Amino acid sequence: MILSMTGYATASTELESCSLTLELRSVNHRYLDIQLRMADELRGFENMLREAITSRLQRGKVECRINYVARSVQSKASLNRDVLQQLAAWNTEVQTMLPGARSLTVSDVLHWNGILETASVSTDELQSSLSGLMQTALQELSSARAREGEKLKAFLLQRLEKIESLRESVIPHVPAAIAAYEQKLGARLCEALQNAQIQEILEERIRQEITLFAGKIDVDEELSRLGSHLSEMRRILDIGGAVGKRLDFLMQELNREANTLGSKSVDAEVSRSAMEMKILIEQMREQIQNIE
Repeated sequence: MILSMTGYATASTELESCSLTLELRSVNHRYLDIQLRMADELRGFENMLREAITSRLQRGKVECRINYVARSVQSKASLNRDVLQQLAAWNTEVQTMLPGARSLTVSDVLHWNGILETASVSTDELQSSLSGLMQTALQELSSARAREGEKLKAFLLQRLEKIESLRESVIPHVPAAIAAYEQKLGARLCEALQNAQIQEILEERIRQEITLFAGKIDVDEELSRLGSHLSEMRRILDIGGAVGKRLDFLMQELNREANTLGSKSVDAEVSRSAMEMKILIEQMREQIQNIE
């Protein structure tokens, strides 16, 4: 399966004392780059979260954002007696210094910051919840990357077919160009000189020129290597996995052969085909940057 490096996933859960929402975003990157954004209360689980991501993904810039919202459970809350004693002492002191001051009411006390103690979520419960959220999000992210990867694969195969069609169309043009050159060269020289003996010498010279010309425009090796690279790309796409770097390397090789084909061309149709190949290769290269 071909995997894209682009994807998004989210997972959330509600605990008695807090709510957790985990988001994963990934984009293309040369290597696996993990960025974790979370509350300080969760920093102790950073290594666990990194290991979970590393076990599932091989390339991409991955941002993991965890939203942690703690909440008090009023039914299980109790008064913080240390804070209550401090408030009582302050209230007495204020009343002594300022007899006309209003005393603290029950409502004032209950709304005082830190007066209510609530049972906090345990470390084990947090770890279990975060681990479960991460696995759920990673599964969703992998599915999204796989769906996008299938689209990329179809895109690349379509371009490969077009390049193969262009390659096959070039093959008959080279012998035709050599034959046309031979005919034109022979006709010009024969018109200039009619002496039979000289004609025999010129015929030998023409053969030499044709051989040199044929060597200059011979693109059999380039066409053969193009065919091999195209076959290798199809094989890699069928195998799947983390193949982005291998495909990118093949793009360089395809582009090199297309450049050579264009530079050797003496035929307008071959030049056009070489240019079309380069455009298709560049389109593929851009999309391959998103493949894991």
